[in-house]
Amino acid sequence: MSDIKQIRDTIQVYFDSMYESDPGKVLDAFHPDAKITGYLEDGLHEMTVDEFADFVGEQQPSAKEKGEPARLEILSIKEAGNTAVARIRDDYLGMTFLDGLSLLKIDDRWCIYNKLFHVEGPAD
Repeated sequence: MSDIKQIRDTIQVYFDSMYESDPGKVLDAFHPDAKITGYLEDGLHEMTVDEFADFVGEQQPSAKEKGEPARLEILSIKEAGNTAVARIRDDYLGMTFLDGLSLLKIDDRWCIYNKLFHVEGPAD
């Protein structure tokens, strides 16, 4: 399997974690030391992977269970050796996010090392 395909698969697991409110998939997609950082209306938010996994798991019922449309757009992936940067757009919790994901390849497996997020506005 190509690296780009593996990176796309990791991004899909990340998105599925939120869409399905599945904290286990968060842990599958992210490196244990990753940070999730960005701005919401009330200011800067920073989370560890465990905090993010707990947050995702608390969103019940999940977007999938509520029948919300799944929106994930992979806008770009730039790979350089065992590192990559991806820009994605997704809808979550009624908002459209523009995410910058930094990924690492460790032991032949791609994982998200950092996520920077920006809220573009309400989800369509």
